[in-house]
Amino acid sequence: MDNQKCTHDSSVIISRILLPEDANAAGIVHGGVIMKEIDNAAGVCAVRHTRKICVTASIDRLDFHKPAFIGNLLTIKAGINMTGKTSMEIGARVETEDLLTGTKTHLASAYLTFVALGPDKRPVPVPPLTLVTEEDLRRNREALARRALRMSEKKKEYECQRDENKC
Repeated sequence: MDNQKCTHDSSVIISRILLPEDANAAGIVHGGVIMKEIDNAAGVCAVRHTRKICVTASIDRLDFHKPAFIGNLLTIKAGINMTGKTSMEIGARVETEDLLTGTKTHLASAYLTFVALGPDKRPVPVPPLTLVTEEDLRRNREALARRALRMSEKKKEYECQRDENKC
């Protein structure tokens, strides 16, 4: 396993133009197209951090604040917020730019959990994350809170499956 790494070591910015095949008949881009781009950017970030094959374990809440349209430039900024033993949380910010006017819009944000895999396709340890800036510290605190909430929800779901009186 590599030594500790900083967020900027694996952060990524990926952009692409949105085309007619990405949209519905009204010219509004499908949410699934944007979700795929979020997953791609976060996946690159995860692999850069671990230098291992990584897979998506979960995507936390994804809300679209505004629509994206054919001809917009879609930009995803992704960075690691927190590492666990074999997993990491990656934050993704999605923006669009109207290339004719230069107007940039915050389209969506999402938090994804990725797991690193070894040659046997089983989870392997990930390098720890070195927190350098105040922004790194804030994002890490928020990620730890989201992780605690996810674990609590997972536990409740498990209990509910085993005993319907706990639902």
